[in-house]
Amino acid sequence: MLKPTKILVPTDFSEYSNKALSQAIDIARQYNAKVFLIHVIEEHPIQTIDEYSIGIEIVKELEDKIFAIAKEKMQKQYAKFNQDKDIEINTNIRVGVSYEEILKEEQDKNIDLIVIASLGKTGIAKYLLGSVARNVLKGAKCPVLLTK
Repeated sequence: MLKPTKILVPTDFSEYSNKALSQAIDIARQYNAKVFLIHVIEEHPIQTIDEYSIGIEIVKELEDKIFAIAKEKMQKQYAKFNQDKDIEINTNIRVGVSYEEILKEEQDKNIDLIVIASLGKTGIAKYLLGSVARNVLKGAKCPVLLTK
């Protein structure tokens, strides 16, 4: 039987992610596990800068602002779900391709369960599995729990 000790929860700060985090916390309480909350900022190709002649300084300023906003949202989500402080929740923000960074985090932290929302912020259709969730499911070395 699976008894997770380290649970990874990718978040895009959507309601879907909130539900996944809530379920992960319930599981963590039951097994006295740690929760690792991760958000990935999508990396934009450098060619966009060349195409629009955007200065590097402006791009750096935008990247810093995006990171600051992500950090603020992460802190709010952490505070919302860790009111009892009975579960250890670690947070991390990475930059790159979402599913690749999630899988790297799985390996880096020796995660034994990933709890991920089946749909993300786009919520494109209630009938489709999100591309990030699908790629994490295909590439993960540990069990993956998909939430609605």
